[in-house]
Formats: sequence, structure tokens, C-alpha cells
Amino acid sequence: MPLSPGDSPGFLLWHATLRWQRDIAAALAPLDLTHVQFVLLACTWWLNTKGEHPNQLALARQAGTDVKMTSQVLRILERKGLIERRVDPVDTRARRLRVTDTGADLAPRAIAAVEGADARFFQPVPLDDAVALLGRLAHPET
Repeated sequence: MPLSPGDSPGFLLWHATLRWQRDIAAALAPLDLTHVQFVLLACTWWLNTKGEHPNQLALARQAGTDVKMTSQVLRILERKGLIERRVDPVDTRARRLRVTDTGADLAPRAIAAVEGADARFFQPVPLDDAVALLGRLAHPET
């Protein structure tokens, strides 16, 4: 006998994910960023603050995104003046990523907006419990 929808972890996760995505989209809309644009901007900004200037492949790995889609979204972020792609002096086929001054101003504001949405969304669950469960689901091999 199949589980009822209310007893199905996958079905509940689906609905929770949809609600969370709507909350994140609403938090980012005033900043003119989509969720994936935010993730790539925030990851690039974070890596830059650590002294790293990743190429697109390294950024895609960090963000957990598809390489081809990452390239397409980076072009949009570049057109918006948030990211620069410069030829890698070691490998001229690769592009090193740097957040512009405008992107460096926007990234922390966008992170704060997303963290606020996350705090509201996950408020019913203790933070340590949410992080532990989601960490196990995101990285079951560890």
C-alpha cells in the first residue's frame, strides 16, 4: 500500500522545497536577482574574499551547478556589471572570475536577504537540527 502524501517524505520535501524557493525568489526580487544568479554571485564573492579567482568549472563545482548553465548565467551577471570574466594567464581557454565593485556591494545584501528568508522558513526547527539533517541529505557519503 503506498504512503499517503502527508506521510511521504519525498512528497513533503517537494512541497517544502517549492515553498522555500518561492520565499527565496521573493527575497531576491527587489535586488533583481534570480536564485541561481544569487548563488553564483555569492559563491564568486565568497571565493574572492578568500583570495581565490575561480574559473567557471571551479565555480560550478562550488555552487553545485551545471557547467554549461553556469556559463550562461555568468554572462548575464557580466552584462549586469556584477562579475568580470578575465582570461586566465596560465590557461587562455579559461576565464577567471572576479566580482565587480557593484557585485561586491550587492552580494552581502543579497546574502542577508536570503539568510533572513532562510531564518523565517526554518524557524520551526532548531538550526542545528536543520543543518544536520540537510547536510546528511546533501552529502550522504560523508
